[in-house]
Amino acid sequence: MVVVTGGTKGIGRAVADRFRAAGDHVQAIGRDRCDVTDEQQVGAFFAELGPVDVLVNNAGMGASAPLERTALRDWRAHLDVNATGAFLCTRAVLPGMRERDSGRIVTVASTAGRAGGRYTAAYAASKHAAVGLMRAVAAEVAGSGVTANAVCPAFVRTDLARRAVDRIVETTGRDQAQAEAALAATSPLGRLLEPDEVAFAVAFLAAPEAAAINGQALVLDGGGLQK
Repeated sequence: MVVVTGGTKGIGRAVADRFRAAGDHVQAIGRDRCDVTDEQQVGAFFAELGPVDVLVNNAGMGASAPLERTALRDWRAHLDVNATGAFLCTRAVLPGMRERDSGRIVTVASTAGRAGGRYTAAYAASKHAAVGLMRAVAAEVAGSGVTANAVCPAFVRTDLARRAVDRIVETTGRDQAQAEAALAATSPLGRLLEPDEVAFAVAFLAAPEAAAINGQALVLDGGGLQK
């Protein structure tokens, strides 16, 4: 079974569709079914679900503001969804994976989980935390049949990117096309990623043939980050 959190739209939906097309049984969950920040909900959901072969930690949020205008509630919300959510879901499935000596955990992070950027303190910190969690899990399962990895895409054509475009329009007076071009220019690709491109990377890391890949943060930005 494949579980995709935040699986009802954007990257999550593309990931779920790719696994379904491969013949996998997929549980694509949104917040209406399981709030990944709620320990009791997460525990109950996975207890009823049964064995999980692949967990894709995709549920996330993102907003931008200068550090001095970042409210504590927004800081905490980013950490809760992007980091604590991945922690709770991973903790729920890991014992069963270790018992079966088989499993894949893939966390959808961001290039913001590998490098800082202006106006992204809460988002970048939470994505760095998600990548750190993945690396710690990878160290614990090293040498077993379980792996933990992350994908770190640049801007993807999703609601999050659309909101970023809208903010650029509001604050700079550029039109929509100019604002999207500004986002696209932040990576060597010169364009936004498509959700299917991220889904391909997730499926690659979840494949049986990827058993030797563990503890890696795969950057999807066309070559901007090379470390």
